[in-house]
Amino acid sequence: MDRYYVGYASDIEDRMQKHLSNHKGYTSKAKDWVIVYKENFDTKAEAYERERQIKSWKSRKKIEELVG
Repeated sequence: MDRYYVGYASDIEDRMQKHLSNHKGYTSKAKDWVIVYKENFDTKAEAYERERQIKSWKSRKKIEELVG
């Protein structure tokens, strides 16, 4: 796997379809995105905070340890 996309969504299946569709943007460049890890949260604020935490790592190794 070349890249990891980190983000949150209330409807993960819908979000994946958007990433795999023809559109402009970072995720449109690849058509082979797959979900390798997910977490569930009670609120959007909690999910966003976790997203920011993971993105702050800036470490591929640490992300790969998370996704196992």
